[in-house]
Amino acid sequence: MSIAQLMASIAGELALFAAVGFFLFSLDDLVVDILYFTRRFWRTATVYRQHERAHADSFKTTRDDGWMAVFIPAWDESAVITKMLRETLARYGRADYRLFVGYYRNDPATCAAVHAVDDERIIPVEVDADGPTTKAHCLNYLHDALIVEETERGSSARAIILHDAEDLVHPLELAVFDRLIDRAAAIQLPVIPLIDRESPWIGGHYCDEFAESHGKELVVREAVGASIPLAGVACAIRRDAMARLAAQHEGTPFSGDSQTEDYELGLRLGALGMKTMFVRIPALPGEHQVVATQGHFPSTLDGAVRQKARWIGGIALAGWDRLGWRGRLGEYWMRMRDRRGPLAALFLAAGYLAALLWSQLWLAKSFGAPVDLGVGPALQLLLLINAAFLTWRLAMRFGFTAATYGIWQGFLSIPRIVIGNIITMLAVKRALGFHLRGGAPRWDKTAHVFPETST
Repeated sequence: MSIAQLMASIAGELALFAAVGFFLFSLDDLVVDILYFTRRFWRTATVYRQHERAHADSFKTTRDDGWMAVFIPAWDESAVITKMLRETLARYGRADYRLFVGYYRNDPATCAAVHAVDDERIIPVEVDADGPTTKAHCLNYLHDALIVEETERGSSARAIILHDAEDLVHPLELAVFDRLIDRAAAIQLPVIPLIDRESPWIGGHYCDEFAESHGKELVVREAVGASIPLAGVACAIRRDAMARLAAQHEGTPFSGDSQTEDYELGLRLGALGMKTMFVRIPALPGEHQVVATQGHFPSTLDGAVRQKARWIGGIALAGWDRLGWRGRLGEYWMRMRDRRGPLAALFLAAGYLAALLWSQLWLAKSFGAPVDLGVGPALQLLLLINAAFLTWRLAMRFGFTAATYGIWQGFLSIPRIVIGNIITMLAVKRALGFHLRGGAPRWDKTAHVFPETST
């Protein structure tokens, strides 16, 4: 067998492996699309003909049902935490709340930045350990501080809201949580990454992924009765629900050895039979923009790979062992989708390698070499079907990105899919390496930038 024939044979096998995987994943995604649009059309034709669409501005009523606690864990965040706290205080206004900000004893810069904001609504909490540990470990310190504050005030918080040190909160966020938290154990609002003009490809691919996942995926997830995984920001957990989680783990509600404590939190609440909600609600009547948290995501390749490796490692690898498989059919299905990242990376690697080999063989053939690419009828049919699926997927990505960021970003989302695929493959490699080494989880955070604002 010649080298060209061997390359053609390898390319064909790789392509068949990848094509079967893409076909199955595309069918899975198509079911999500069908459920989303069916639900949307049904609600438009029935519910919204009888009832006006709710908007968050109507929730701005004074209530005396208790106060809100906001947890903000911080490690090495001196560059952003001062701006974030001042902006949050300004946007939240005069509502009854406290910002619990955690920092480490070996991080004096962040400590100074937190204390630079002199406001009685801020409660600095020093973690009595050298950082970084894990975000969950820091959050458990904030939970202990909350108990102390509740004891001193003589009243319990209504809910615990989670945010990161780089978050730009929405002014109506507290009003939404205050009005709806009695209906569910946890509420997740959308997260909308900000466009980074200096990183249109790496930073921009987060915009595309969140536009689709927080515009469609979580909507379908709730519709099929699956638990809503929390994003760690823009989410609120009812106080009694948090107490139940704490009672299960010796007073520590957050899993200190987890890399994705926020994701696990929503699923653990669902496993207790408690309702979790995803809420997309316009700020004003007739307005397209929803109440959501905004922020910048990693803009460099290294930062994006590290962040996604943490997500994949915590959800797809460690999550399999930590959370297992439980619940009804919808829950099983969504956990399967959550954990398919490593397998998807394998299919992507096989597909790109097959394309590379075929490109070399095609080039050789164009120069007259007697090369048979070895693409049989079955593989040809599968490739054509996958091409149709890919066209649909590109249309979905374009549509959801354009709806959030505009037409131009919708067009950019199409080539950014390749960037996202490369980042995913590199992140899976990093996550697998860490998982196989079995090292203790640490807060592998990335550098943050707080957005410029004009409150």
